[in-house]
Order: sequence, then C-alpha cells, then structure tokens
Amino acid sequence: MSVRIEWADHVATVTIDRPDVLNAIDLATEAELQQIWSELERNDDVRLVVLTGAGDRAFCVGADMKNPSVKGVDYWAAARPGGFGGIALRETLNVPVLARVNGFALGGGFEMVLGCDLVVACEEASFGLPEALVGRMPLDGGMTLLQRQIPFRQAMGVMLTGQRLSAKRALELGLVNEVVPRAGLDDAVARWTQAILACAPLSLRAIKQVVRQTATLSAAQAQAVRLPALVAALQSEDANEGVLAFQQKRKPQWRGR
Repeated sequence: MSVRIEWADHVATVTIDRPDVLNAIDLATEAELQQIWSELERNDDVRLVVLTGAGDRAFCVGADMKNPSVKGVDYWAAARPGGFGGIALRETLNVPVLARVNGFALGGGFEMVLGCDLVVACEEASFGLPEALVGRMPLDGGMTLLQRQIPFRQAMGVMLTGQRLSAKRALELGLVNEVVPRAGLDDAVARWTQAILACAPLSLRAIKQVVRQTATLSAAQAQAVRLPALVAALQSEDANEGVLAFQQKRKPQWRGR
C-alpha cells in the first residue's frame, strides 16, 4: 500500500507513503486515493481530513515521471474523478481537508493542495506547477484553480515559467494559512485540528458545501440555494445543542446529527 490512513478522534490522516520518489503518484497510488476519498465521503464519523506526505522532503511532487502510464491526449481524455489524486477538483467531499505540507508540493502535488480547504506548511516547503518545463500542462486543476485563488498575473507567472513559490511567498499570496518551522509543523496542525473540532460538524459540512458549490454564482443567487448539507445542519440536534450550551455556559457536545 502506498497510502496510509490513520484515525483519531474523528480525524482521518491520509499519508502518501512513497518517500523514496518524493511521494510521486503512479496509477496504483491514484487508485488507492480514489478509494479512500470515496470511503470518507460515506463516513459520517469523520469531521476533518489531514492530507500529507511521508518523510521530510516532499508533500507530493505530482505524477511519477519515472513510470509514466498514460501520455498526452490519452491522459487528458481519461476520466479523472476529482482531479489529481482524487482531491484537486473533488466536489462531493463536504468535510474540511487540511493540507500538512512538509516539503515540495509540485505539479499534481500543488494541485492537491489547491483542492484542500486549509493549508499549514513548514518553512522549507515550496509550491509550483513545472509542467510547461517538461512539455506538459497542469491538467488536473492547476490551470483552473490557481487563477481563482491568487491574483491573475501572479498565477500566470507561476504557470508560464514553472517558477516555484517559497512557503513565505505562498503565505503572502494567500495560498497558505500558516507557515511554521518544521519542528512546529505537527503542533500547528494539532492547533488547527482542535479549532475545527470545536465547531459543529454539520455546520462545517454545510459551510464547505455552500462555498464550494456556489462560487460561480452571485452572492444573492448563492444565498437562495438550499443545498442538502445546509438544510441538514439547520434541522440538526446540534443546532439546538449549540444554543443550549451557550446559554448554560458550557462546551457543546456535538453528535453530528
């Protein structure tokens, strides 16, 4: 298995475990990730997913160039559910996904980061879409996501030159929530995790679903959409529990229903 999944207190940690190739993703790894995301979508117990890479050098450097499986137009034409790694363009996973970036996030690895909701990176991390340098293109989310998340010319500068962004620069552009020394990376992820778990899980699912699925609508149109996760959260026991806990000056006990 080239992907590990670990569980602790409603948090699933998904680790790409190919450190010998900087966590590059081949067909077998892609299939494992697709299966994991599908399973997480069906699991009502999960409240947060942390996505990371094994080792200290790389989060993920994209497709395994040493073992290419499909070339050119055949790759582009093939079904790619959810974009690169199954997460870059995924619209059906409503729980928050936090990228723990422990090193290089390049090509498809950067596309996976772009598909996450929160990003915590170590100071040595770097981000880039070098596809044009090797005669390819960022087909699985890079061309469509980066321009929506940072200013247009900055996005074009990254894609048209293959240049890398340091963790500091990524933070300045708003691609990263927090940059910390490598020794503090796990503590920072734990801090973000606890902040997320303090919130009602159905509220988080509703927020993510609304934000993700109404991004192309006007604010007024988006406000009028009645998405399933939003309705479920409004009608939930947790909605009542949150108000009651506030009135009683205690921490709410979320049940996810």
